[in-house]
Amino acid sequence: MLVLRFLNVVAPAYFLCIAAVTFLLQIFLFIPRMFKDPSTTPLFSSALLHGALFLFLSANALGNYILVIQNSPEDLSKGSNSGPGGEIVANWPDGSRTPGAPLPGTHFCRLCARATQRHDHHCFFTGNCIGSRNMRNFVMFCLYTSLACLDSLVAGVAYISAVLSTSFANPLAFLTLLPHSISQFFSGALLSSEMFVILMLYLWLGIGLACAGFCCHQMLLILRGQTRYQVRKGTVARPRPWRKNLQEVFGKRWLLGLLIPVLNVGSDYQRQKEK
Repeated sequence: MLVLRFLNVVAPAYFLCIAAVTFLLQIFLFIPRMFKDPSTTPLFSSALLHGALFLFLSANALGNYILVIQNSPEDLSKGSNSGPGGEIVANWPDGSRTPGAPLPGTHFCRLCARATQRHDHHCFFTGNCIGSRNMRNFVMFCLYTSLACLDSLVAGVAYISAVLSTSFANPLAFLTLLPHSISQFFSGALLSSEMFVILMLYLWLGIGLACAGFCCHQMLLILRGQTRYQVRKGTVARPRPWRKNLQEVFGKRWLLGLLIPVLNVGSDYQRQKEK
């Protein structure tokens, strides 16, 4: 448990440091390098378009990251008891279930010290549990983080290609870039700043692929009406149409959440809370 608590503090700090380094490299290194291209007009230059795209992706990624933390799942453990598997047990006054039976989809997280409705998992990079209240923001966070990493990867490759006069027409050139760069760095033929950018290229690739995988896996579970916790427990998915499952998470105003980071407005959870 001590190791998990330490990871719960280190992982968010690691993500924020990577985000800050990425922002600085884009603003002070990659984009100014693009402005030196004489083949483009100042109004529709690649630097201006790339800068606008990067700011849009970064704002959505960081905005949804903040909303995941701010929109923490409500604590359902108050007034209830915790079962042996971490489920929340309670008496059902309408007699529809056996008294003391676990509430479906709930789980008590020891790191957050709260019980989450439709608990999915505990995200160490946000230091928070993911449940019905912040699921949509978490999916959007993974999506825009992967896109921001892809954007930074493309800009970084263009920068290294221009600075080192390296061609990436051969797909194997990117795979052999790191070992060749390490040997050149220790021989003194490569600057520290250029070596740092090359290391960031592989870090952006890894983070982007991981976030894209999380996003696709999460969308698959949402379409099936399940959570990762229910899959681990072997809980059978509710027989509902996939459109209903999407609306439960993303709400009717799903298009607004694709453009700007907003709260989960219009979802089934929000309507139940208002009632």
